Formats: sequence, structure tokens, C-alpha cells
Amino acid sequence: MSELTLEHVSYRYKNGERLALNDVSCTFEGGKLYAVVGPSGSGKTTLLSIMAGLDQPSSGKVLVDGEDLKMLDQDRYRRERTSMIFQAFQLFPLLTVLENVCYPMEMNNVPVAQAKKRAKELLTSVEIADEKQKRFPSNLSGGEQQRVAIARALASGAQIILADEPTGNLDVDNGKRVMDILRRLAHENAYCVIVVTHDLSIAEASDQVWRMSDGVFQEKTV
Repeated sequence: MSELTLEHVSYRYKNGERLALNDVSCTFEGGKLYAVVGPSGSGKTTLLSIMAGLDQPSSGKVLVDGEDLKMLDQDRYRRERTSMIFQAFQLFPLLTVLENVCYPMEMNNVPVAQAKKRAKELLTSVEIADEKQKRFPSNLSGGEQQRVAIARALASGAQIILADEPTGNLDVDNGKRVMDILRRLAHENAYCVIVVTHDLSIAEASDQVWRMSDGVFQEKTV
């Protein structure tokens, strides 16, 4: 079970004009689905980039299981300890569904047979039927593609899952289904799952909601 903690994290844009994040402190625990909600420009994406190790805070610390993220091997952290899910799915169009989920395991030198077995298990866990696993992404609905993207994010073995507007391209029903799956996976496997979204109705499916405005955490609801 992984834990991600931000201690007085601030981030100033390179032009120095304003803070994208302003003294943010919070803890995200394993086994829960979190939602960070706010309008465009509120700092959500910057927060996600810092937690993913893609940007460094201007001040403050990010702790991963008590270790300062700056002191960790950044490539290894992004490859093994955290994984991202995007609004646009970002599946490889020329690979089958099964091959898409196998890909990150193969990049980590997992034997092919073992990777295929694990990929099938992950696809089943996100409700992708066996007969669809040999199809190409273009032959799936948007909701199915996003569920494949979730399975691929889990394939690396990462315990921290960061999702940037994962329901943004989906209708309401498929969006809620994706959130239900993320919550179930967090509870069953002790994943720490953090979703950023502008949609409060989607966020309400999470275990805990943080509201952001102008780079500040304004409110936490359980």
C-alpha cells in the first residue's frame, strides 16, 4: 500500500507571474479513490504533474511512502511506482487490446507468457470480455477504450495511479462506470488512485473529494 504526501508544495510558473500551486498540503493513502475538482486553471494538472514526477515544486516536498520524491530515481519512479491515465486514452492503434496491456510489462522484461496471463487478468478486472481482447482499439467504444487504458496503467505494477480527466471524453453512464471500476480496484488492491476532474458529479463517486481554486485546496469532503 503506497502513500503520497504533499508538504507545503508551491509551484510558480517559469515567467514568475503567479503561483499555480500555493502551499498545498495533503495526504493520499492507498486503498482509496480520490478526486481533485476545480475549474480550468485552478492548478489540477500542475498538481498531477508534480505527483507524477514530471515537474518539481518551487518549494515544499512530495513524499512517497515517506521518501522525498526528489531523492528517488525519477525514471524508475515513473516506470514502476506510478502510472497515468489520460482523457484521450492514448492506446497504440496498431496493437490489439491485449498487446496494449502487455506492452509495459514487456518493456520491463516480463516473459511473454507471464505478461499475457497478467494482461488477461487485468482486462477481466476492468470488464473487457475475452472476445474483445484481440480487437484493435478503434473497434471498441470510448468507454471500453478507457477501461483498456486503466488495465494498461495497472500493468506496470504501480501502486499510485494518476488520472487526468479520465471521463472527459465519455458520456455520463460510461464516466460513472469508469469511476466505479477505479474505486473498486483501489479498494480491492490497495491502490492509491487520484483523479483530477472539473465534473463534480463524477467526483462524487470517489471516497474523498478535494476542491481546488487558484492553486489552493479549498475544501475536503468525505
